[in-house]
Amino acid sequence: MAHTPVCLVTGATSGIGEVTARELARRGMHVVIVGRNRERTATTVARIKQATGVEVEPLIADLSSQAGVRSVAETFLRRHARLDVLVNNAGGFFAARQVSVDGIEMTWALNHMSYFLLTNLLLDTLRASAPARVVNVSSDAHRSGTMRWDDLQFTRGYNGWAAYAQSKLANILFSNELARHLAGSGVTSNALHPGFVATRFAHNNGPVWGGLMALMQRIWAISPEEGAQTSIYLATAPEGATVSSGYFVRSRKTTPAPQAQDTDAAARLWEISERMLVSSAPILRDDAHSPA
Repeated sequence: MAHTPVCLVTGATSGIGEVTARELARRGMHVVIVGRNRERTATTVARIKQATGVEVEPLIADLSSQAGVRSVAETFLRRHARLDVLVNNAGGFFAARQVSVDGIEMTWALNHMSYFLLTNLLLDTLRASAPARVVNVSSDAHRSGTMRWDDLQFTRGYNGWAAYAQSKLANILFSNELARHLAGSGVTSNALHPGFVATRFAHNNGPVWGGLMALMQRIWAISPEEGAQTSIYLATAPEGATVSSGYFVRSRKTTPAPQAQDTDAAARLWEISERMLVSSAPILRDDAHSPA
């Protein structure tokens, strides 16, 4: 008997995350969305129900907190025996340096560590659900990004854009290394650039940054509906089930920047990310595939 595909989308209370969740629900998936704010998440659930007639399932957590990520994974696994599609979409931009509750620079905690930890916690279920897919929302901002191996958390000379670009580079390196871990498992891992999208992105940085971003979005940005198309494509199209370690723009596989293709850097990032986990609770992974 055919099963209803189960999809988990993070950062799904607005923008491309909400559109992705809505359209996957419209396509017959059981969609679980993760939001930080309970009221906003409930409002999103209601909007999706009104637009599609379909109920999506909410989970509430601050994904910049590793305890929050673990709570999402634990609740999801308690309710669901399978996971067909994981869309790592949550992220943010921080003009001034902030730290998470775990003491990790906020851009790194939310944009990279949440992807790394949540995916690993759900990895056994993804493998058991194969064919399955992991879709990692990155950005062409990675092209200006470099890995500051000696100071990944920008404790010296913080620059919000540089921190963001580094995190988006990390998304692709993580996606590629995950694909290596998953080789032969029937689970694919791909990253994407959604475009410059008119969302609430960067509006959390006060009137100057927020006003500037709003102005730029009015002039140049595409709609969330357009921006979500590549995420939806990778979650549903046949190519998303066969291609892995790809980088997609406008639903087409594209070559990322050279620094995003560095396999040694990808393995190094994985090892460093494991060491940055603040809890001794294990992540679920196949040790046989861990980097040497």
